[in-house]
Amino acid sequence: MADIVTLTIDGKQIQAEKGKLLIEVARQNGIEVPAFCYHEDYTLQAACRMCLVEIEKTPKLQVGCTTPVAEGMVVRTDSDIVKKARKGTLEFLLTNHPLDCPVCDKGGECELQDMVFRYGAGESRFVERKLHVDEKQWSPVVYFDAPRCILCYRCVRACDEGMGVGALGVGNRGAISEIVPNHQDHLECDECGACIDICPVGALTSGAYRYQTRPWEMEHVGTICTHCADGCKTTLGVRTGEIMRGNNRDRSGINNEFLCVKGRYAFDFTKHPERLQSPMMRTQKGYEAISWSLALEVVSTKFSEAKARGGKFGVIGSNHTTNEENFFLAKFARQGLGTNNIDHHRTGDLATFFDALSGKSGALATTGDLYSAKAVLVVGSDLAQQHPFLSFQARANFRHHHAHVYAVTSGPVREDKHAVASVRVKKGGEVAGVESLRDKLKAEGDLVIVFGDAVQGDALRKLVAFGDSLGIPVKYVCLVDYSNSRGAFDMGVLPRDGGFSREQMLTATDLDVLWVVGANPLKGGGAVASKNAFVVVQDLFMTETAKQADIVLPAASAYEKNGTVTNVCGEVQRLKQAIKVMGTKTDLEIFGQIAREMGLNLGIWLPDKVFEEIRKNVHGYGVSPALLAVGPVATMPLNGRVAALPGAIQSAGDTLFTSGSLTPYSAVLNAVMEAPGRLYGGEGQ
Repeated sequence: MADIVTLTIDGKQIQAEKGKLLIEVARQNGIEVPAFCYHEDYTLQAACRMCLVEIEKTPKLQVGCTTPVAEGMVVRTDSDIVKKARKGTLEFLLTNHPLDCPVCDKGGECELQDMVFRYGAGESRFVERKLHVDEKQWSPVVYFDAPRCILCYRCVRACDEGMGVGALGVGNRGAISEIVPNHQDHLECDECGACIDICPVGALTSGAYRYQTRPWEMEHVGTICTHCADGCKTTLGVRTGEIMRGNNRDRSGINNEFLCVKGRYAFDFTKHPERLQSPMMRTQKGYEAISWSLALEVVSTKFSEAKARGGKFGVIGSNHTTNEENFFLAKFARQGLGTNNIDHHRTGDLATFFDALSGKSGALATTGDLYSAKAVLVVGSDLAQQHPFLSFQARANFRHHHAHVYAVTSGPVREDKHAVASVRVKKGGEVAGVESLRDKLKAEGDLVIVFGDAVQGDALRKLVAFGDSLGIPVKYVCLVDYSNSRGAFDMGVLPRDGGFSREQMLTATDLDVLWVVGANPLKGGGAVASKNAFVVVQDLFMTETAKQADIVLPAASAYEKNGTVTNVCGEVQRLKQAIKVMGTKTDLEIFGQIAREMGLNLGIWLPDKVFEEIRKNVHGYGVSPALLAVGPVATMPLNGRVAALPGAIQSAGDTLFTSGSLTPYSAVLNAVMEAPGRLYGGEGQ
């Protein structure tokens, strides 16, 4: 147990762990010690001198960000001498800082601005002309204004330590020091924007947000990113019905401040000019816009006629739609249409995973476990490219807790930089590569194994058996690709009891109806084999699949609906509507209205009502709505054997800069041209 010391801060007696930093102890006890350079996640810099405090029996002021607490210490954080020092620091910082707050994007959120209001001088003693340097654009999303920079080095540390990229550094020395990019005049990096959000002033600004609006003009909606499966919370700034920016500066959600390029910037697909805003019907002249009432009538009539004559249905669901929508769709298919031909694009072997772990307790890792585990083993995945938040958690674990990281992959990955051991294998040799690490892994205190689609079927069972044989606590993460891939599986969007898989539905020649919801199975080419099938597609855009449909229904995106989603680690989180796009309906609304037109009684199609059904009927989802309102809740689905399912299991192989069918419609994702831009890209990692 850590030693406890007693100290006094501003007359308040406090007990704290010996050796903890004074700035942290003060903040934890409601006493503010301002700082520009300090950030609890990264190395100490002591560059800004804003956190100066007075300590009794110490001849001069001390920096609170590097001073550890000690027994009997008496500290004053708000004395006259401290205020005078902070005032002097601010005056010095403003020596060359442009006074352009009215046009600076950081206005209203600037830490320097806040401190000047609190401690600053009303006028400056400096009369020299301010040095002006033209603003630079380092990438499509990162702009740099050197005169505004206060050289706190937060951006450098966030990029190097947090992201593991090292795209920013410091050029020159002394008074002419300047933040510089890693490639002369431009950045090659993850384009995550962390440097912008962590900047305390307006030196680094966003290409997507700059000069658009002010923070007080926006409504801020906390929801879940719609791209990869990591489940990061993103706070969307909305003005006049349009998303202006995304960030997570309030550090809520499982991801704290972290967001990748998709979570922070790739919301722009919502306003793409090709967005569907009216139902479309195929005619001899092409597609024509029709009313919702006519579209629902045609769809419900065709569905009813096919059902009445015993026709064959195929239903392909989505890994982007909510749990409530997936649950209702599965019920619609089985109870309403009488078919087990329902599936989605499965990107990880969850069926074998749950079956192999059947009956075990404590075997499913959460995102938090990757930060706290003694060791992390990455198998068959380029984690930084495919699951950036999980990769971030492993790096943070290495930085803060000295975790041992291992990688068994088919090519170079970012984890190699701090790995105890990296093993290169050919596809199919992952389990053998893991076996070669047996002696090292047995010596660990506990372990989290993270594996991709390269490990499935018998190989997955062997991996679990290997974990069991180590004699240490082992938890697992079966990686899947998209925002609700795990939820689609858990809600039963699966071909059970002899039902067709997604591939079988596309190649079947005797389907009467094919209903595709939020998916694009024909991306890259191909056609529906059942030439006489009535094809209905619900989507945001005229995808390759939608272009073969008889009726196309415009659906709302994840940022336009309420509900829940389940991330790759099985953590359920709330989705909140940020905007509404005219002419669209949520998938749940569409399901409910088609069911009503068909005369089916499938229950109320409101998200809260459907979630109540989920709580009662889906094992592991009996979570309290009150707990869910506070934050993520882990599911517990390991309740027994899981039958094998037909169909292919394959990751889409997306990188940081691609995201399934949404990529073509995001200007940001199409604007960045980054290294490596592919999986296992080597040095660019």
